[in-house]
Amino acid sequence: MASPRSQFIELIEQGAIPVEKIGDALKAAKITPDARAWRTFIDHLLLWLGGLALAFALMFFVAYNWNDIGRFAKFGAVEGLVVLAIVAYCRFAEHAVAGKVSLLVATICLGVLLALFGQTYQTGADPWQLFFTWAMLMLPWAIIGRFPAIWILWVALINTSIVLYYQTFRGIFGFMYDDETGMLWLLFIFNTLLLVAWEFLAAKAWQWLAERWAPRLLAIGSGVPLTWLVLHSIFTHGETSFLPGLAWVTWLAVMYFIYRRVTPDLFMLAGCCLSVITVSISFFGEHLLQRNSSGGFLFLSLLVIGMGAGSAFWLKTVHQELQS
Repeated sequence: MASPRSQFIELIEQGAIPVEKIGDALKAAKITPDARAWRTFIDHLLLWLGGLALAFALMFFVAYNWNDIGRFAKFGAVEGLVVLAIVAYCRFAEHAVAGKVSLLVATICLGVLLALFGQTYQTGADPWQLFFTWAMLMLPWAIIGRFPAIWILWVALINTSIVLYYQTFRGIFGFMYDDETGMLWLLFIFNTLLLVAWEFLAAKAWQWLAERWAPRLLAIGSGVPLTWLVLHSIFTHGETSFLPGLAWVTWLAVMYFIYRRVTPDLFMLAGCCLSVITVSISFFGEHLLQRNSSGGFLFLSLLVIGMGAGSAFWLKTVHQELQS
């Protein structure tokens, strides 16, 4: 079904709506936001900015006045804000936006509290333990809150923990030792599994997972490590591995089938096009520019222009199909 905006544009192009009546028609069709919609938007925007500003203001206040206030005052300020945020969440549970802002503030302050504890008592823990503990402690809040932003924060913390853990122990669970690509494989597998789970649950009765920005971030977390693995196999001399290329082609095929046929999503398709362009240019550049020929540079320039224009044309065609 075409969107109201597309139908309205078609009516204007067909001359069904006089030029002098376009403004009135927009208001009648409720395509442009009215004063009430603008007030709601500004109210929500200020609420989000205020909550984030409060959480980060506490963090910077403690850091700036580290030598001027005692440890009990530091802990009291951070813990007090955590408690107040949880109380506010319980108080405004029926108000969706205020409750979500309160829970997000509590989640951020929880991380500040853990960092404060580690810095004050010098526990000697590895950096990955801070982020992993933060993720584990906030997990019940993420489950109760059913808020995509908190889940994405949880995913970011787990990704950070994986990177720091791998850099510390040069492997994980006895596998992938002394291989920088092992960390990329772990990130790719983890984010891909989360993307599959998110889309599967969103297709069911879990309406709060229907926001599209969250799976798009997960797709970035899945595609970037895999593309980097393919680039590593291209530019690494003396090592021949077809596994990254095979996984990349399979990933592209699945992404195309899901987001072109099952659940059309232009952002996902655009990300696939970017990955294809990046890998293709890198592959031809690695094999053509070794000879230092001007023809290789010319070919790469034409290839970039051609693939970019072709991708833009195809994406525009897909967009028009989705709007029709």
